[in-house]
Amino acid sequence: MTYTSSTVRVPDVAAVPRHIAIIMDGNGRWATQRRLPRVAGHTRGVDAVRAAVEACARRDVEYLTLFAFSSENWRRPNEEVSFLMRLFVSALEREIGKLHANGIRLRVVGDLDKFDTRIRDLIKRAETKTARNTRLTLTIAANYGGRWDIMQATRKLAEQSAQAGKAVEVSEESFAEHLSMAYAPEPDLFIRTGGERRVSNFLLWQLAYTEFYFTDTFWPDFDADALGLAIASYAERERRFGRTSAQLEPQSQNVDSLPC
Repeated sequence: MTYTSSTVRVPDVAAVPRHIAIIMDGNGRWATQRRLPRVAGHTRGVDAVRAAVEACARRDVEYLTLFAFSSENWRRPNEEVSFLMRLFVSALEREIGKLHANGIRLRVVGDLDKFDTRIRDLIKRAETKTARNTRLTLTIAANYGGRWDIMQATRKLAEQSAQAGKAVEVSEESFAEHLSMAYAPEPDLFIRTGGERRVSNFLLWQLAYTEFYFTDTFWPDFDADALGLAIASYAERERRFGRTSAQLEPQSQNVDSLPC
């Protein structure tokens, strides 16, 4: 099922976000503060990923999207990029069985053609193995950029027009169907760790009506309690989507309470 834009259809609102998207920032600075090599922070960050997945599954979050490697991250030192690629392979090999056993579906979005054959094959096998799982959909954004996503959707629409021999009528809904995450609702809650206050080319189209939460906590220290604080902050927000507060009053009585 493809979900329409928030500006077209107002989504249901509950105290627990249906979809959480996270920029996992601060691995390198976490390591530097401890006089460790930056790669030690990335290694520790994998443990934080595991904790976030487990916490979201317990809270009945349906979609968790993690920004693991941006299209701009290729600009980092070669040795760090090489380590990140090896860490990605290692994590795929170690974690996929656990994800599958816990009913979690894995999807990877981004320009995957830039990765070597081994990584692409591992991604394909992991996605196939977990394809029927429904407890939580975990999306890893790898070599992803929001502008890339919008451009690749635009190219698909242009190809449709060329095949049809005429211009294809485009709406927000039809455009969104070609985005890399058309299978998921737009994020309800966006979290960025590490103290930065920007979206850094992440889900530019999809974050139009998302609630933002920024924390100074570095990603390796972002645990289940930290996630709980973010969700509690979200639960206090008034999500109007262009409406007035008075229009929301009848709905506020039906908002689910936070899980214990």
